[in-house]
Amino acid sequence: MTRQLALPLPVAASFDARDVIADASNAAARSWLAQPEAWPLGRLALFGEAGLGKTHLARAAAARFGWRWLDGMGLRGLPAPAPQGNVIDDADCVADEAALLHLINLCAERHETLLLIGREAPARWPVRLPDLASRLRATQAVGIGPASDALLRALLSKFFADRQLRVEPDVQAWLLTRLPRDAASLAEAVARLDHAALGMGGRITRPLARLALDGWLAEQGVCEDSETERRPPSPSLAPLL
Repeated sequence: MTRQLALPLPVAASFDARDVIADASNAAARSWLAQPEAWPLGRLALFGEAGLGKTHLARAAAARFGWRWLDGMGLRGLPAPAPQGNVIDDADCVADEAALLHLINLCAERHETLLLIGREAPARWPVRLPDLASRLRATQAVGIGPASDALLRALLSKFFADRQLRVEPDVQAWLLTRLPRDAASLAEAVARLDHAALGMGGRITRPLARLALDGWLAEQGVCEDSETERRPPSPSLAPLL
């Protein structure tokens, strides 16, 4: 079989509000993001593990309310005023703690909305400045909980769609019985399948998936017979869109 050269093509992920997957795990976050006027002190922290939709939810809210998007890891100094509000992605990874502290203070003085995004609740962020730690503890926080079966199924479908891959429903259902139950692992699996399908010049099937994923799954501690040990998502639960 002739192999094609697999090129690392960019993934056009959708952040459209219509693509937000509603689930019990993100219900509280969606409620808080819909009413920024109710945020205590005008700021909110959104937290949760990678891949559960924090950025998607925040992007949709930012587009709706006209908030400015800032990268926490690249935050240096103080940005210009943003009357409609600010979002700081990866705020828990900010290198310039003084800049974050001053921005929190200025947003409070200017009555600007401020949304902070991180992996954990802000009270647990490893900051050194006592004043910043105090501001973070006083920030209302809302988390995204563990994904339900319906959400995992919908996320897997979305990750395939983002890469413009058409995968049969029975193959997706089979994958869900084998893959770890977290969004980051689903995204990694889809990336590996995309690369394998491009290299082999074929569609994604069970044999191709075994070839592409078994070694990686073994590294993750997932056994070969795990599909018989785990209950697959109930087919009666449709993705909530």
